[in-house]
Amino acid sequence: MSARAALWLPLAGRRTQSRFRSFCQTSGMEATRVPPREGPDAADMENGAQAGAGLGETVISEGAARIVFPNSNEVFYNPVQEFNRDLTCAVITEFARIQLLSKGIQIEVPGEEKLQKVIVNLAESEEGSMEPSSRDQPRTATVGNVCEEGLSVLEGLAASGLRSIRFAKEVPGLRTVIANDASARAVDLIRCNIQLNNVSHLVQPNLADARQLMYEHQRGSQRFDVIDLDPYGSPAIFLDAAVQAVSEGGLLCVTCTDMAVMAGNSSETCYSKYGAMSIKSKACHEMALRIVLHSLDLRANCYQRYIVPLLSISADFYIRVFVRVYTGQAKVKASASKQGFVFQCVGCGSFHLQRLGKAVNNGGRMKFSAATGPPVGSECEHCGQRHQLGGPLWAEPIHDLDFVGQVLAAISRNPRHFRTAARIRGVLSMVTEELPDVPLYYTLDQLSSTIHCNTPSLLQLRSALLHAGFRVSLSHACKNAVKTDVPPSVLWDIMRCWEKENPVKRERLSETSPAFHILKVEPRLQANFSIRNDANPSSRQQGLQRFQANPEANWGPKARARSGGKTPLELVEKQQQLQSKRKQPSKDQATEKLKAFPCKKFKQGTCLLGDECCYSHSPEEPRIQPEPSLGSLP
Repeated sequence: MSARAALWLPLAGRRTQSRFRSFCQTSGMEATRVPPREGPDAADMENGAQAGAGLGETVISEGAARIVFPNSNEVFYNPVQEFNRDLTCAVITEFARIQLLSKGIQIEVPGEEKLQKVIVNLAESEEGSMEPSSRDQPRTATVGNVCEEGLSVLEGLAASGLRSIRFAKEVPGLRTVIANDASARAVDLIRCNIQLNNVSHLVQPNLADARQLMYEHQRGSQRFDVIDLDPYGSPAIFLDAAVQAVSEGGLLCVTCTDMAVMAGNSSETCYSKYGAMSIKSKACHEMALRIVLHSLDLRANCYQRYIVPLLSISADFYIRVFVRVYTGQAKVKASASKQGFVFQCVGCGSFHLQRLGKAVNNGGRMKFSAATGPPVGSECEHCGQRHQLGGPLWAEPIHDLDFVGQVLAAISRNPRHFRTAARIRGVLSMVTEELPDVPLYYTLDQLSSTIHCNTPSLLQLRSALLHAGFRVSLSHACKNAVKTDVPPSVLWDIMRCWEKENPVKRERLSETSPAFHILKVEPRLQANFSIRNDANPSSRQQGLQRFQANPEANWGPKARARSGGKTPLELVEKQQQLQSKRKQPSKDQATEKLKAFPCKKFKQGTCLLGDECCYSHSPEEPRIQPEPSLGSLP
């Protein structure tokens, strides 16, 4: 395949473009034309992009990159994760800006307004002068060029190499990018795509097991400044090597797609992979983020290292975390106090957080000890049900709001840089509005269904919490989430007040149900549900794209890449059967079922369809009886 792709027959241009447009229509991607490159290789690049696909291959355009991708299922690719790749490029760009600025280097991003930054001469600063030195002109790093003092990036599971090529063509300030994969066919495809995009001076293909490669880069200058792990399924087997191979203060980007495991469907499997028990909860998506952060910090602690989360995102069918890794024995001692267990009631869903350790500042010295607890009794004080124990999980903030604000500002300055910029802006805006020191959340439907009453509007419940003197925010992980620092006892008092305005039929409630136990207690406060102006968050007022609609049919996790070629027929049939829990009946079966239920007009004898009547049918025009012929008259 690599030899055929290197020839780039120009006669295949129209066929490739037609095939590319049809792919975009089926995958929901836009067939936009990337602006032509400038330079002596621009013509060769354009001809190669048009003619790069041979038989059984497709040209895919994403961001500033074009890749040749086989139609067979030999190498994994999912177009739905374009948001993931766009966000990663934005995060690494801002990380490069921070890292290179400390070395006196500014970065230039295409389409972004130039930022006027003052580089202070350290020698003059020590003398007390804060004036910028005219002798030291700031150096710049541009996209597509090698920066000798720039970042070294490792993509451990590169597949087609799309992500690495996008780094080389969209992120400034890079020294080298290693696109690694354990599949020889994938590495051949990476090598072809590197030649197609003319980034061989930045991107190096590599054939190796990602764990072995990272274990070989554990020391000193061999470490990578950025490591990106986006595996199929769980990244658990790569985390131990990753926390050792990333440089001091380096960036670690990890994707997890095994959401069922971390959402409580298989808690014992979650413990074997991440060292934490997952439980079924309405806040399962944020809990999954905190489980992964706990696992990363736990593995880093073994080597006297610790993590600092920059951004943690739950999107579509996966989660994505961006953390920096540092070394420090004193900081590692505080890691136990950053973890916690969750006690969640199986009846009403009330939860309490129990820290694993305790850190106390004793006269400038930190004293560490085991925490005391538990914070709950043997039964829930609100509904009398038992508690489930989940965790340990990360109990500290999962975002660095200053860093998120920098990424958000960069996206706002250059809104056309990414195709998913509108969604990135909406998600990051919600992240900046979240309460950083409040783990997990409740949901509107959970609170109302527990006491079997009508659901209050989001603004009504938020206003009631604000009137009561508590903080409240939304969550990017769930559309109807209520993240608040209110105690569960006060929260249920507010819901009791709401039930008095929207009463339920208490005679129908079972005496053992959570609703009966909660509603039999009179509220100790009078909730005020009048709408407050500050109850509506800014991202909601602006109508930002905060939650993604389904981009295409069957848009979830794709099948694992197979070396044998296309997906077997039996696997395709299995995917169609398990796409939804309820199997869709065939048209014939549906028609037979509907025929068993005639419509009302049939019972009255006025249905125009006669014996062909079924329960659901479109209105038919009155049937015109043919006029009798003269021969048939009596």
